[in-house]
Amino acid sequence: MGSSGLIAGCSFGGRFYSLEDTWHPDLGEPFGVMHCVKCYCETQRGRKGKVLGKVSCKNVKRDCPEPSCDAPVLLPGQCCKTCDVDRKQVEAMFDGFEYFQEKEKEDDLHKTYNDRSYLSSEDISPGESRTDFVAVLTGVTDSWLPSSSGVARARFSLTRTSLTFSITYQRIGRPSRVVFLDSDGNTAFEYKTPKGDSDMICGVWKNLPQSHVRQLQAEQLRVTMTTATGRREVIEGKIIKHRALFAETFSSTLTSEEEHSGMGGIAMLTLSDTENNLHFVLILQGLIQHRERGERGREKEREGERGRDRELFWLSRGQLVITVETEVQDPRHISGFITGRKSCDTIQSVMSSGDALTPGKTGGVGSAFFHLHDNGTLDYQVQLVGASSEVMGLTIELKPRRRSKRSVLYDLTPEFDRPSGRATGSWSRVEARHIHMLLQNELFINVATAHSQEGELRGQIKGLLYSGLEAPRHEIPVPLAGQFVAPPVLTSAGGHAWVSVDERCHLHYEIVVAGLSKADDLTVNAHLHGLAEIGELDERSTNHKRLLTGFYGSQAQGVLKDISVELLRHLDRGTAFIQVSTKVNTRGEIRGRVHVPNNCEFRTKGEVELAEFDDLFVRDPEELKKDPHTCFFETQHHAHGSLWTPNYNHCFTCSCQKRTVICDPVICPVLTCSRTIQPDDKCCPMCVGCYFEGDQKMHAPGSTWHPFVPPFGYIKCALCTCKGATGEVHCEKVTCPALTCSRPVRRSPSDCCKECPEEDNPPLEHADMMQADGTSHCKFGKNFYQNSDNWHPRVPLMGEMKCITCWCDHGVTKCQRKQCPVLTCSNITRREGMCCPECQGKTNAHTHTHIHTHTHHAHNA
Repeated sequence: MGSSGLIAGCSFGGRFYSLEDTWHPDLGEPFGVMHCVKCYCETQRGRKGKVLGKVSCKNVKRDCPEPSCDAPVLLPGQCCKTCDVDRKQVEAMFDGFEYFQEKEKEDDLHKTYNDRSYLSSEDISPGESRTDFVAVLTGVTDSWLPSSSGVARARFSLTRTSLTFSITYQRIGRPSRVVFLDSDGNTAFEYKTPKGDSDMICGVWKNLPQSHVRQLQAEQLRVTMTTATGRREVIEGKIIKHRALFAETFSSTLTSEEEHSGMGGIAMLTLSDTENNLHFVLILQGLIQHRERGERGREKEREGERGRDRELFWLSRGQLVITVETEVQDPRHISGFITGRKSCDTIQSVMSSGDALTPGKTGGVGSAFFHLHDNGTLDYQVQLVGASSEVMGLTIELKPRRRSKRSVLYDLTPEFDRPSGRATGSWSRVEARHIHMLLQNELFINVATAHSQEGELRGQIKGLLYSGLEAPRHEIPVPLAGQFVAPPVLTSAGGHAWVSVDERCHLHYEIVVAGLSKADDLTVNAHLHGLAEIGELDERSTNHKRLLTGFYGSQAQGVLKDISVELLRHLDRGTAFIQVSTKVNTRGEIRGRVHVPNNCEFRTKGEVELAEFDDLFVRDPEELKKDPHTCFFETQHHAHGSLWTPNYNHCFTCSCQKRTVICDPVICPVLTCSRTIQPDDKCCPMCVGCYFEGDQKMHAPGSTWHPFVPPFGYIKCALCTCKGATGEVHCEKVTCPALTCSRPVRRSPSDCCKECPEEDNPPLEHADMMQADGTSHCKFGKNFYQNSDNWHPRVPLMGEMKCITCWCDHGVTKCQRKQCPVLTCSNITRREGMCCPECQGKTNAHTHTHIHTHTHHAHNA
């Protein structure tokens, strides 16, 4: 799925950026976005005029204006200090929400709809802003082919650079593809629709180039759908913004009974907040002019109250019809049933003790998800775990006017099964008003217990935006609770997660968290600052633990690709868990057990290229800073893939995985030897032998082994030895023989060295034979060096590293950073081009750094 051909752009820090994009690099957990660094994907012409992307980043802090006041403040998400803390700063948070900006303007919708007091500002972080769009797709009439009678309604949500779409269609076969056209009519993105009998198409267009985001905002993109079966039919329409989308809770697709009419339309409807008035906006194609459309809409809004209750009853059952007819000699008309707004989003809720009417910290959680049918029936599935006392009531409620006065709409208690903690059933007589409130995120689910009769757990029922992941949201999610952490944590938070493994053995996950105490962590704008990890239920082992994601806010989703066979086996057996940690509870805030049956352990492990280990040597910190994959931790930069012990606690091991620092507690091995020592700088007692951090095992004096390096597993291209008396581990790279063929191959993915294919092997000259069998030369990167040669290594993106010297020692490459003197002065500086820091003199000039990374190594033509 996705657009064909390679798209020009830039890769940086594991993400793809389009040409002309600018961004602040994100260093991941726990440091977040570097607001004072700005990166730009600039267009370059390569050989044969090919367009390439090149990243350049610069520090923008020196461009900050000098604040005019005495006590400037640094606002969250800003680089420069400011004096002017006013309404503009607050309003900037709502940039993506057009209904805030235009609140005073008259529009197609009743004014009360744009003033929703329940839309709480703390639920909206600047990064989560979304803009909604809509399109009506009808048959193309300006073609010599007969037009289609099909009509589709497409709703789109833009968040950052992803465009999510939900499309329903009528009077047309299942479309085989959805195509987005740019302002020139060229294909910008193509989505092949999966086969199925549903009348809904769900998809995501990821990594929209900035130029297409601009065209989308300017309403210059079109969308078309084509059927593959029978007579090929095409329907298309323009993607537009509409403020009615924000308040829309009911909708209708209007079609014509005529064949090949090319007519159609949609209605976006909503109920008034205060009265039972049904407001609507029509968008019509192939029927009437725009001016008539507006007048008919307003006329209908002013209709009296007569018969209102009966109409609302039919509305709630999906039996109310809307018809539009032209007032001409030959009247044409289109009509459709009005139903609750359809979407690929999931209606769900996480119930936590932190969100109870009287907030608490119990470590329990409730998880619920819902499905609304066209006939107004609401299916529900609820799971409760970890409540502090017996569950007495389970209810769907309104937001209370006063804290003590709860307003119950529907009682699920009779359906609640206490032994399993589950309730499954249907609410069949939902009123139109309550359907409206459900789709506006205005309903809540409350759990009353013997100890907390007003409610121990509570959650807002919210729509969760479709993510495009294969995690099946129609199945009950995994509840995440403090009670499942070892030892149990009495936390205000709760969560749930959908998890699945696809046929490629990739893990798809979505996590939603609620009720985390806002006071716990003020450093991240009062949102969850979490780290979700998947690992073993068995506390004694840390080998099979993988970072899923570090995230801010209340939700995270993604795909984990290179999972170890052991971890897949645990998922298959149900002995794996998901754990969300915070700065307050680093050993786990909430946790849930995950069981995903799979047969992935029989697959073969992918080939790991030697190149990935070519630069596992000591690197100059100044050079390290420029690498987008490095981590900054405790005032030091660490290379991607490196392991170290943090200064604050010897009983943790930290690793750097593409800008993200993961620190795991060290589990001391059970020692079987008779003689042990406890070194001052180590966490665990040791046998007189060697303890290796990589596999966290003791090795006997004199023994050799291949090192274990997370996340790649065992590295057969290196060999470690335990130097008995000192307890020192010495690791060296295995040296591969020089090859004479042009295309060497690796016989097996786990082999360290490549070989010549048999037919390519020419008879070796005597001198070559001597060299191939001996181990006197060294290979480093793409170069070979003779014994005792020394050189400064060259690293991609960074050039020659003059502060590091490497030499060839009988086939083994050894590298060392230049030893710098210890400085006693307080003003230490480092001059450009110098390896060592020095005491600051009066002559030192101010320097600044530009980072240049090439995504394609091509010279200008």
